Amino acid sequence: MKILIALLFVLSVPAWAGDTEVVLVIHDHRFEPAEIRVPSGQKIKLLVHNQDSTPEEFESHELNREKLIAPGKKAVIFVGPLKAGRYPFYGEFHETTARGTLIAE
Repeated sequence: MKILIALLFVLSVPAWAGDTEVVLVIHDHRFEPAEIRVPSGQKIKLLVHNQDSTPEEFESHELNREKLIAPGKKAVIFVGPLKAGRYPFYGEFHETTARGTLIAE
């Protein structure tokens, strides 16, 4: 029975387990790096760490994503698979400085 349970667990591992992971940091109300290059046609796991003392909201109309990230906290945002192209994103609370682009190639 334990073998069957273990096998069911292995078979239920999400498909994103092997997808591309990208670390994105919010520091001084800016995204670092501001430009991210990823392979097209793959799901992307964005690991966003807000190192600021204020909240920020990751926003992208092109990626159809919006996520509030509390100060000092981390969030995971899944996107894709993406067609080749440029996908801008910004921090809704600091739009003038918190800007970036995800480039799928």
